Amino acid sequence: MLKTTQFKKGTVTFSDTGKGKVVVLLHGFLGSHQIWKNTIDYLSSSFRVIAIDLPGHGKTDCFGYVHTMELMAKCVKSVMDGLNLKKYILVGHSMGGYVALAFADLFPDNVKGLCLFHSTAYADSEQKKKDRSRSIKVVKANHSVYTDEVIKNLFAPSHIDTLKNEIDFAQSIAVQTSQQSIIAALEGMKDRPNRDVILGMAPYPIMMVIGQLDNVLPAHDLLEQAEFIQKKHVLFLENDGHMGFLESTDVTNSELKKFLGICFR
Repeated sequence: MLKTTQFKKGTVTFSDTGKGKVVVLLHGFLGSHQIWKNTIDYLSSSFRVIAIDLPGHGKTDCFGYVHTMELMAKCVKSVMDGLNLKKYILVGHSMGGYVALAFADLFPDNVKGLCLFHSTAYADSEQKKKDRSRSIKVVKANHSVYTDEVIKNLFAPSHIDTLKNEIDFAQSIAVQTSQQSIIAALEGMKDRPNRDVILGMAPYPIMMVIGQLDNVLPAHDLLEQAEFIQKKHVLFLENDGHMGFLESTDVTNSELKKFLGICFR
């Protein structure tokens, strides 16, 4: 069921499906709550699933030139407070993972567990910051060409032909993101801080989903980070890139459900 709430004089859209213990799904860059459709369908038979359109994505308004991860986390908190929900598990894909980490930093008492789906606790390297600045120039020139190329790069090379429907689905969502919203997200990701201390200090379980063929975040970097986690759960996808929930839907859904059960035990 789609719902809306107000945040900073703008509108935030989210879906609210199922009943029971609460899990919050946060999509990645150029995504929306719709990208989680298979995951929502699977989990909502056992849990209450809240999937939020982050600022500038889906049907949620853009809130300025820069969408920091902290601003996005506060947006998530406003949704959860509006629903009068106090304790939940955050599942963040890529940029959504950066938002989940910012949330865990700002509002630790509300977090029951954390899943980083192809995401990192490290800040951008200097090279990555330069790459994002270059991307902003490309977006200003032609953002529709940019979104198509970005989405294709998120999938393992071997899946470009075999998962055409999934790629088309992701691109159909990405193309809805406005030029200004893309720039705001790129600026926000570029300026985010290191949050690896959360991995080592968190008292709750943390799951990392890692794709061996991820073109965005090298698997060895993420495996290194996983070693810091006290209560760690690692799902390593040998044949996948950066979109495991679309590339290996059954496996990721099943393992995520197991992880949620552990967190709520």
